[in-house]
Amino acid sequence: MKNIFLTTVLIISIFIKGLAQPGHELATQIKADKRLDTVYVKATALLSKGFNAGDGYPQVWIRDFNTFIETSCKVYGRDSIRANLLTFLKLQQTNGEIVDGYVLKGHVTWNDPNIYTSPNDASHVGFKNTVETDQETSLIQAIAKYIRITGDKSILQEMIAGKTALQRMETSITYLLKNRYSNKYHLLTGATTQDWGDVQIEGGAVVDIDENTHWAIDIYDNAMFVIALNDMAGFYKTENDQKKWQQLKTTTVNSIRKHLWDAKKHKFIPHLYLDKSPFPASFDENKIYFHGGTAMAIEAGILSKSEIKLVNQDMMRNVKLSGAPSIGLTLYPVYPENIYKNSSASKPYIYQNGGDWTWFGARMIQQLIKHGFIKEAYSELQPMLDRTINDKGFYEWYGVDGKPNGSAAFKGSAGVLAKAIDELKEWAKNN
Repeated sequence: MKNIFLTTVLIISIFIKGLAQPGHELATQIKADKRLDTVYVKATALLSKGFNAGDGYPQVWIRDFNTFIETSCKVYGRDSIRANLLTFLKLQQTNGEIVDGYVLKGHVTWNDPNIYTSPNDASHVGFKNTVETDQETSLIQAIAKYIRITGDKSILQEMIAGKTALQRMETSITYLLKNRYSNKYHLLTGATTQDWGDVQIEGGAVVDIDENTHWAIDIYDNAMFVIALNDMAGFYKTENDQKKWQQLKTTTVNSIRKHLWDAKKHKFIPHLYLDKSPFPASFDENKIYFHGGTAMAIEAGILSKSEIKLVNQDMMRNVKLSGAPSIGLTLYPVYPENIYKNSSASKPYIYQNGGDWTWFGARMIQQLIKHGFIKEAYSELQPMLDRTINDKGFYEWYGVDGKPNGSAAFKGSAGVLAKAIDELKEWAKNN
């Protein structure tokens, strides 16, 4: 009897101690928050309506699809997801590049003069915003996510015009190393854009490389590259096959830390120019803080936990100074209006120049959860939950005045929010 009594006392004391832990109180609060369920249900409902980016975007874009594929896998059959992923590989160009998006032939929109076709797919045509360098890496990441969720590794051996899907992804990396790579800095290159944006600052062809383009290196493209290289290594069974990708990943991470990370200011520099900057000498671009690219750098494992803490504090300080609704703020301070004479992308706090995007803000929330900053993650998620419910939609972006803009059914926003909610609830369940 004495042993039973002591055992009972011990169990009760452990239970009481568990209740007293700060994590338990936060977990209880998260479990009781019905807004999480409301937003999640709304997100899955939207993502059950296809794979295009949202209303106003009839194309299926890989940079968007990559961010909502995990939730799509829960509301769609495996075959539908697989077919959409393989379409990007069927539309792969002979030089190895991957298109941004595709649409059924005959449904061409936006009067885009640069239509991509392929003999491997007679049903679709593709589009590409060539100022960006994230299409190949987005597809690799999306296929990796698909495999992790479904367990369907056979997609890697799917034959497309004599090459496996895996060989085609290898070719896409070769394209980047041949056409979008600086041998001097060992980093990917692209046009000068605002953070992760796909609109070049110089105007001109706007979303396409042209004679106005100033070639540069930024954190977003290279963080995406690191994530994709890690995924590539995971596609192979033997250590010898994995080694090539792991070495390239290590080289890229080291180069990012050396050339882009400013340790004293604990931020990434906006751009490293291959030739010259498009901005006047009087403008100090390095004052600008890129939120989106920084979030991706955390996902890529480039920053330590102590650096993540500082980065998050900096971001929240920027949110307060700008007046933005959430940590989805693209960048701060914004690029001044007319900073470049031909620019169509420099109006302050509009679109990619300081707009507030759940599409990237919720990715930062995901990383805070992953690295144990649960209190911060839950707190910073609040405005995103509230505006989704109050505005009855997953808007593309918000102004600093809190007004929604762009597509009201932007699947990228729905996908990243749903994933953040999933991860938050999973943490609460285990605590």
